[in-house]
Amino acid sequence: MSFQTPITICEAIRNIEQNRYLLPSIQREFEWSHEKIEWLFDSIMRNYPISSFLFWRVEGETKTDFKFYRFIREYRQRYKTHNEEFSTLGHSDFTAILDGQQRLTSLYIGIRGSYAYRAPRLREENSERVYPTRYLYLNITRSLENEEDGRIFEFKFLTKTEADEHSESWFKVSEIYGLSDDFDFNKHLDDHKLKDNEFSYRTLSTLKNVIHSKPIINFFLETEQKIDKALNIFIRINSGGEPLNFSDLLMSIAVANWEIKDARREIHALTDAVIEKGFSITKDFILKAFLYLHSKDIKFKVTNFSKSNARDFENEWNKIRDSILSAFDLVKSFGFIDATLTSKNSVLPIVYYLYHRDIYNEFESKIEHSTDRLTIKKWLHTALVKRLFGATTDSVLSQIRKAFTDDVTEQPIPSDINEFPVSKINGQIRKDTGISDEFIEELLLTQKDDKYSFSILALLYPDLDYRNNNFHKDHLHPVTMFNHLNDACTYANDWQTYNSIKNLQMLDANENMSKNGKSLFDWVSHQANSSDRLQPFLKSHLIPDINLEIDNFSQFIESREKLLREKLREILA
Repeated sequence: MSFQTPITICEAIRNIEQNRYLLPSIQREFEWSHEKIEWLFDSIMRNYPISSFLFWRVEGETKTDFKFYRFIREYRQRYKTHNEEFSTLGHSDFTAILDGQQRLTSLYIGIRGSYAYRAPRLREENSERVYPTRYLYLNITRSLENEEDGRIFEFKFLTKTEADEHSESWFKVSEIYGLSDDFDFNKHLDDHKLKDNEFSYRTLSTLKNVIHSKPIINFFLETEQKIDKALNIFIRINSGGEPLNFSDLLMSIAVANWEIKDARREIHALTDAVIEKGFSITKDFILKAFLYLHSKDIKFKVTNFSKSNARDFENEWNKIRDSILSAFDLVKSFGFIDATLTSKNSVLPIVYYLYHRDIYNEFESKIEHSTDRLTIKKWLHTALVKRLFGATTDSVLSQIRKAFTDDVTEQPIPSDINEFPVSKINGQIRKDTGISDEFIEELLLTQKDDKYSFSILALLYPDLDYRNNNFHKDHLHPVTMFNHLNDACTYANDWQTYNSIKNLQMLDANENMSKNGKSLFDWVSHQANSSDRLQPFLKSHLIPDINLEIDNFSQFIESREKLLREKLREILA
């Protein structure tokens, strides 16, 4: 490995566009924010060093030993973040970027591409309205002053409309790429009267110089063709400074050692498929799932992803993928959404159970699994309500797995386990899960829109149609009655109590629409209009048998609190 003659940014961009620079599959995806790109351009304008790069010359047969990808040019947060694979078959020798992808991609996007990020306060959707395409512009009328981050040159990603509103101030950075010739550059400035202002003239001259003239891309070049060495270099250079996290390193090893399948494409496709089901997961979850299914040690360590178990990962991939998808189909059928599934790691024991029992195919819908599904649903809600998966997630997951097996590599699941082993799991978890009065009170004061309220109410009202989302959270005493509380009432002006589990129920959607804001007294009187119907109705809706007029709200809260305390103790014990 040797230090090479530095090149200009323009030369580097030209190499990217002509596919002479490519990204090896061991690289993570681009993840810099637009602010960080803007800061990078300020740095190069001020002649600040932007660190050295590490390149790998790829020649001969090595070109087909790895998968390689193009740089991303038109970045769109959340929706266009994956690099396009490039076929190197028949391609001339090229250079792979081992260190410096984030910086080079930032320069490429700023000079030749675009960056779309989310506009605030708009409903999530993949549209130009929510994620408008923005280009990098430079303010050529004034410098920045007293910026906390120390910037002087104001680079900013703007939409064309935003830039046009003050067209005299903003210069589109991409225009400088075609102005390498001094005559063309000066003619452009003359045609747009940009020499009339000294700051504009000096700023644009500096920009042209740092892009086209200054050789500021300093790089080392590795020429040895052994993939193992390239991988080792990659891991070593990403072990200090601002490192890749362990999942990035593990991903690097996995994609480098899969022989048939494209690991990056497969893993990204799985995360995208789960996102389509309504749940956000990352590659971390998938890598953790593999360790949980096959490795004695489930911690993120490079040593836990040897070449051999990376190949096991590939060989078992289809089954792992389908088990993960099945588990999220199941969770969705329980009525969860991304916000209410408060720990994604809570799904891993379910994945383990489905995978090792080979029952992941349509588990969420087959009649033969109906009882098992109810057991898993109650366990999942209970685990989330008890906050089992916190800072010691790995420890809790390992304890839960012991309910299935003592040795995952020898006997992943005994033949006598034919239902989800809740009792064994509860016996294995050593974390203090006692149900104290303080904990119950905390649950009962959970607010309607809190992320835990769904699981609490789903435990209290388990028999609704959660599969089809045919349920509503509902205030027993409706919101419109809050201001009717008598000043003498203990809970007058106490919205926290009024909006808590103490005054909430989970209700069939059609039943809730028929309730339609009726007072609690009127609704119960209408629904249970005979003495033989009243008690069953009150019991099924967890409503105390007392005077339900709003004037009796204090007694209602006290009576219902007692009722819910007993119910939750019974459920969570």
